[in-house]
Amino acid sequence: MRSIKLLISLLLLGLSFTSCTKDTEIPEDTLAETSGENSGNPEENLLEAEDIEIEEFIYSGMNDIYLYKADIPQLANDYFASDAEEAGFLRNYGSPEGLFEDLVSSRDRFSFLTDDYISLEESFEGISSSTAGMEFGLGSISGTNNIFAFLRYVVPNTPAAEAGLTRGTVFTEVNGQKLTINNFSDLLDADSFTINIGRIENSSIIMTDETAELSRSEYTENPVFLAKTLEVEGEKIGYLMYNSFIGDFDDELNAAFANFKAEGITNLVVDLRYNGGGSVESAVDLASMITGQFEGDVFMKEQWNEEYQSYFEAQQPESLINRFDSRIRTQESINSLHLSKVYILTSASTASASELVINGLKPYINVVQIGETTTGKFQASVTLYDSPDYSRENANENHTYAIQPLVFKSANADGKSDYLDGLEPDVTLAEDLNDLGILGEASEPLLEAAINDILGKAQVTRKSEFSMKAGRDFTPVGESGMNKPGYQRMFIDKLPVIMRDKEF
Repeated sequence: MRSIKLLISLLLLGLSFTSCTKDTEIPEDTLAETSGENSGNPEENLLEAEDIEIEEFIYSGMNDIYLYKADIPQLANDYFASDAEEAGFLRNYGSPEGLFEDLVSSRDRFSFLTDDYISLEESFEGISSSTAGMEFGLGSISGTNNIFAFLRYVVPNTPAAEAGLTRGTVFTEVNGQKLTINNFSDLLDADSFTINIGRIENSSIIMTDETAELSRSEYTENPVFLAKTLEVEGEKIGYLMYNSFIGDFDDELNAAFANFKAEGITNLVVDLRYNGGGSVESAVDLASMITGQFEGDVFMKEQWNEEYQSYFEAQQPESLINRFDSRIRTQESINSLHLSKVYILTSASTASASELVINGLKPYINVVQIGETTTGKFQASVTLYDSPDYSRENANENHTYAIQPLVFKSANADGKSDYLDGLEPDVTLAEDLNDLGILGEASEPLLEAAINDILGKAQVTRKSEFSMKAGRDFTPVGESGMNKPGYQRMFIDKLPVIMRDKEF
């Protein structure tokens, strides 16, 4: 089996850790012990070994690097007395998904398994075709099974934009069928579909006779959705709507900050209300763009599982620390604003890397959070492939399974972590579906709340009668993209060096 023990090279300390190897041949005696009536047929024994190659990969990866390894007894290095016992354990599962589910801790809401790592990679690069360019929320009216969708924004140059759909558009039917709690996923997954068009007025859904024909087509979304400077009562206020931490667009993000610098902004509003996360490195860079005066200081500290943490602390302690930096991944110099205060707009959809920026900045500058409490995700993951060192190179060509396990939790310079219930706003304001406003305009309610604080004005009292928070009227049931593999994930782009230091 590939479950014989690995030795991590810790020569200076004379220490060793054990884990699961990835490329060891299965001994013939083990095959004979586990293969029943086929024990005398080497070819059939080999086929049986290949039948659980995906399960072997999943088990070895989770045994090696999983953050919550200690929570799962079966992941203990000495849990199985023999390779044959481990083989029997893996063979008992009817699917890789069943095995993975049993190896995930009850504390873990975010690790996942995919059978299509190509789609996963595209998701991390911002490539999508899932919603025809519509980004929407989904809700039901209390006491019914009917679902309605309301558009939060429309991605430029997509079928939804070409159809003239805008923020606030509502639809309740797809291809003439009413959306319900039971069918909305299937209906919205169609390659082409027709929606009816409506709006919300006075807390009621008003449908028209209009429809829009849409088709899914591959597009790459620039996460820098809006970047503009507002001049309000003598103040120059930068507004950035940033919808995902995608490394391929770090240069666009940096360019937006170059414009803010050139325009001489004195205040900045960063809109992360629909940002579910992404690359840790991009999060560090965004925080460094907002500031700049803390280069080299601790932005975030990592806490891995016991074996990895011990190794890093002894051998590579600096690798546990993410510091404010001066260059993006292309080595282009960061355009820093040197601000001592920033406004960040949030919602229940704000997650992972977005929360990392908020939490990481708080020990250093005044972060005024406006909107709703965030998701509550403080852990990062990494992609493991079925290859000798879990990298993409030399991945097993027999399948396209990959796992995305949580590998470390983050803490800011003050040690704050474990915000399971999310980060609470300083100014609580839920989006009102009666009055969503136009994103980037000074009158849009969440941005207006930030501007009022900047100008020292009293906040406008709003009664959100049909909002995310008004449970008597509206129950949120999801949002576009929630079935994407990268949904609300914070991830590191590269495997830790320790995985390549091991002796296989």
